[in-house]
Amino acid sequence: MFQEVKDADFVRGEHSVLKFWEDNSIFKKLREQNNGKKRWSFLDGPITANNPMGVHHAWGRTYKDTYQRFFAMMGYDQRYQNGFDCQGLWVEVEVEKQLGLGTKTAVAEYGIDNFVNECKRRVLQFAARQTEQSQRLGYWMDWDDPDQLRLLAEKMGTDEEVEFTAPSGKLEKGKSHQLVERLGNPEWGGSYFTFSTENNETIWTFLKKCFERGKIYQGHDVMPWSGRGGSAYSQMEIAEGRKLTTHKSIFVRFPIRKKCATGSASALQNGDDGTGGASGTQPVENEFLLVWTTTPWTLTSNVAAAVNPDLDYVKIKAERDGAVYYFAKDNLNFKRLEREFKEGFGRPEWQWPKDVPKLKTLAQIFKENGGFEEIGTVKGAEMVGWEYDGPFDDLPVQQQAGGYPVDDKLEDRCGVSCHKVIDGGRDSRGAAHVVAGEGTGIVHIAPGCGDIDHKMGAEHGLVAIAPLKEDGTYGEGFGDFTGKEAITKETAELVFEKLKEKGLLVNVETYPHIYPHCWRTGDELVFRLVDEWFINMDWREEIKDVTRQIEWLPESIDGQERECEWLSNMSDWMVSKKRFWGLALPIWVDEETGDFEVMGSLAELKERAVEGWDGFEGNTPHRPWIDGVKIKNPKTGNLMTRIEDVGNPWLDAGIVPFSTMHYNHDRDDWQKWYPADLVTECFPGQFRNWFYSMLSLSTMMRYDETDDPIEKRPFKTLLGHRLVQNEQGQPMHKSDGTAIWFEEAAEQLGVDTMRWMYLAQNPATDLRFGTRHPDEHVTLETPEGPQSETKEGVPCCKVTSQPADETRRSVLIPLWNSYAFFVNYARLDEFDPTAETIPVADRPEIDRWILSNLQSVLQVAQEEMPKYNVAAFCKAAENFLDDLTNWYIRRNRRRFWRSKDASDTDKTAAYQTLYEVLVTLCKALAPMTPFMAERMYQNLVGGSNADSPESVHLCEYPMPDESLLDPTLNLRTATAQLVVKLGHKLREEKTLRVRLPLAELKFACSTAEQREAVEHLGDVIKEELNIKQVTSADNLDDLVSYSFKPNLKTLGPRHGKLLGVIRTELPQLDPAILAPLRSGQSVTVELGGEQIELGPDDVMVSTEQASDWSCADEDGIQIAISTVTTPELEREGMARDFVRQVQQLRKDADLQIQDRIKVQFQSDSSDIATAVAEWSDYIQNETLAESIEPGEAASDVKPVSIGNAKAQIWIARV
Repeated sequence: MFQEVKDADFVRGEHSVLKFWEDNSIFKKLREQNNGKKRWSFLDGPITANNPMGVHHAWGRTYKDTYQRFFAMMGYDQRYQNGFDCQGLWVEVEVEKQLGLGTKTAVAEYGIDNFVNECKRRVLQFAARQTEQSQRLGYWMDWDDPDQLRLLAEKMGTDEEVEFTAPSGKLEKGKSHQLVERLGNPEWGGSYFTFSTENNETIWTFLKKCFERGKIYQGHDVMPWSGRGGSAYSQMEIAEGRKLTTHKSIFVRFPIRKKCATGSASALQNGDDGTGGASGTQPVENEFLLVWTTTPWTLTSNVAAAVNPDLDYVKIKAERDGAVYYFAKDNLNFKRLEREFKEGFGRPEWQWPKDVPKLKTLAQIFKENGGFEEIGTVKGAEMVGWEYDGPFDDLPVQQQAGGYPVDDKLEDRCGVSCHKVIDGGRDSRGAAHVVAGEGTGIVHIAPGCGDIDHKMGAEHGLVAIAPLKEDGTYGEGFGDFTGKEAITKETAELVFEKLKEKGLLVNVETYPHIYPHCWRTGDELVFRLVDEWFINMDWREEIKDVTRQIEWLPESIDGQERECEWLSNMSDWMVSKKRFWGLALPIWVDEETGDFEVMGSLAELKERAVEGWDGFEGNTPHRPWIDGVKIKNPKTGNLMTRIEDVGNPWLDAGIVPFSTMHYNHDRDDWQKWYPADLVTECFPGQFRNWFYSMLSLSTMMRYDETDDPIEKRPFKTLLGHRLVQNEQGQPMHKSDGTAIWFEEAAEQLGVDTMRWMYLAQNPATDLRFGTRHPDEHVTLETPEGPQSETKEGVPCCKVTSQPADETRRSVLIPLWNSYAFFVNYARLDEFDPTAETIPVADRPEIDRWILSNLQSVLQVAQEEMPKYNVAAFCKAAENFLDDLTNWYIRRNRRRFWRSKDASDTDKTAAYQTLYEVLVTLCKALAPMTPFMAERMYQNLVGGSNADSPESVHLCEYPMPDESLLDPTLNLRTATAQLVVKLGHKLREEKTLRVRLPLAELKFACSTAEQREAVEHLGDVIKEELNIKQVTSADNLDDLVSYSFKPNLKTLGPRHGKLLGVIRTELPQLDPAILAPLRSGQSVTVELGGEQIELGPDDVMVSTEQASDWSCADEDGIQIAISTVTTPELEREGMARDFVRQVQQLRKDADLQIQDRIKVQFQSDSSDIATAVAEWSDYIQNETLAESIEPGEAASDVKPVSIGNAKAQIWIARV
């Protein structure tokens, strides 16, 4: 009936289960079983199909699969649609590497059509790869056949007809690109792909609604830019690309030309050059504004200098040359980046660079250059309007009217004429842009090189001098800088050289700071003046109202607050990119008038098209095919051309609550699944990305359908989780070989192990997963054969993980051992699980207890799993497994060991109880450890009950049986377990081994229920602790006393005036009043006539124990054990030691449970011989020994410890 259970071999077992599921179509049967029932809607956040999965991807995917499995076992119908994120720069960058294309020009020469097809091909290849890896994880989704995806990839860009079999079984024929655009449709099934026409066209619908509300505009702004990528980055994109880097920062001096009266800034805005008039000027010589910057390349474009009107600015005179400098007074002795030097920059990996010295204060810098003298102060407000000479006024662009490029509205001024001190102003929250501290309190303003600078320029009527071309190099008019890349060290050195020649360079230093980088390419970004398309986000309050209708989990991450904070502070959304692969923005422009329109669908475009539709039809709505379609401007009759830009990729993922549920084409079906019940994703960056985009797009998509924010929300609950790091708490990177590929971990650690690690982790904290050893290559054993490298050619390396080891030790191995214990004894006794059941009420108390305890675990599952708190269930399950293995099975072994007897109802009750527990556990744990649960279920149930479901995953999730739940029994046993725990702790402290019997344990309890529990289970406690007598007492005052003294370090800051009274009166209080402090509770007492609350840290507790006794207490229970031993107790302890050694020999010899033996021993100790003789019957019964005799030991028999003596023991089977 039951198959013999041997070693767990977790990894091999997982592969056998995968084959069982596939061969028997278990997932298909599950979907059929729940089809048409109540719905639970899960929305999968698309994984980027651009590289193979790592262990960091598996955390979120484990959550997704676990909750889907749980709700499936609860009888819910589901969609089971995985998503692949397909479009955007991250794919382009990898394809460029693959093809050896380094620039946008090279891509254009290669052919945009060819390049886009290569992007599609890469996505399909890695979608196939990730599908296989996800299946290995046990992630049940309606997957496409990976080989079918590879076939589509192979034929992409050709005119060959492809036969494609969809997951639904439907056979389709067509060109690859025509099939690919339909992937994930409801008729075919399978994963959704964000490059599908359905997804892209639904984004068109969103943009059309934005356009109809007047929210789309083309703007000129300074945005983060990648010279290599030739593209701007939105505010949300750079948030996750910040890195610790070092730059050469400089202090530079700007010569003050004139000290114009306050108010000249406004005059400048009105076109006044500030050189005279009623305001007047003060001639200046050898006086300078001290400016500091970490981006020296921007100094070529300096236009103004900003101060804080409320700050005091110090005026110092340098001893060396008599030069006078102005800068914020607070900055003179400010210890720059002092905290960062000691503690780092906020992340474990962002530590102060080892080769960078501590930064100097401004006072130190001037002292080292000859010294200085403070000669006065001036308010920042008085400096506003001062004129100065710029550091690069000799450049043609600084003298060009209207700036560079020319702004025809500002042609009455140039960079040189704008050089004035301005009020730095404040941001939307009222915080000053210019502050004291880091820097000098005077900020160099370059409206062509910084986003805030650009806003200040607009406010003050300053020209912008934008130095950078699309490739990140200087344009014409910048002298020796023209053609040079802005961010290179060579450019910085040229800036220093030029400033030094002009006598303007004060100091150069290496400066570490957090700076934006491209989050996909790793390239350092610059800020560049661009023309891009934006969505005006002045409707953010609507989005915030929707945000407040969502449950954000875990609560500790303050998800709602973080999302609303982002929404409050974010800029308008830049949705365009000057790239090739991605959503073709449906914006058509009249080049003559500047008029533009947004197409809301392909049908609308076809109706409006006057050119190019025939060339486009039959292709996907991507570049270059759609670029040729033109429409007519209804106002002028002019042709309108689509802008060449592609869309921000977060539009692709943000629309999926609509596109994947077919909002445009089947509104009734969409309404059945919208909003999703759950989304889950790694949260540190997604507040600004996926979460934000879904909330924004959903709010806009439904703005004309409902005013109720609840009905607009795209999901009801969001479950976030943090990052996966290595065991040292550091990020894992591909570049240094520390990133753990999924299959490396799966085939070495096991998937069930990984899943439990993820699920038991607090999602609000980083998971320290394990360590990859890049120098230790391994060969993985898989069903496909040995694998020494990944499919991408990366060598497979050794992966170690202490958390994984602990998971196996505390969860998987105890569960497997419990299962193996049951099955192997049940086989010997031919236990029949279908036989008549002994009523639970007629079973021993320990059986009733374990069944009651099991119901408590099921209660936790029903309470916490619907609240998406699987970690709470994992904790309850781990505690139960400890009770099952270390209490129930260990204490009941003799019931199973007894000889087979049909009339032995006690033994039958033990089997029936353990069987019920194990089968129920299989079902309860199936969503978390699907492989192990299936293996156990197939052996426990599959061969014994033909009417049972074919798979554990086709079973109903177990519900708690109230008739079996006995809280009193649970509490009683838990109390006895606490006494046993305290007793073991005392034994360990006194080095009294458990096998040595002790004479007595005394106990006192704070409640009658506790006393009754200990007395009721007194025999159990005696057996567990190997103690002869358990005695109740009202108190243990004769054995232990406690004294209390105030902790002045904690009480002093709160009760300084009362310390003398506290010091005197607290030790005199009745110890019973202060007793709760010993169990971690607080108490309120009256001292010196005042009520004072005391916490555990406020009082130091000393313990005085009687000799020959050792005492402990917890949760109102005090115990004391006698530490006195006698010769009789010592001999009994030796007999127990002897039994343990023989049992180990049986295990080492791999004897069967029923094998009988003879035992021989040799020892110089007469105490051992006496103990063996005195306890021979006990030893023989425990070890199944026919005889125990002294003998002559062979030389290879190792001595073992028996009490304080040594003996050699050997056995033989008889």
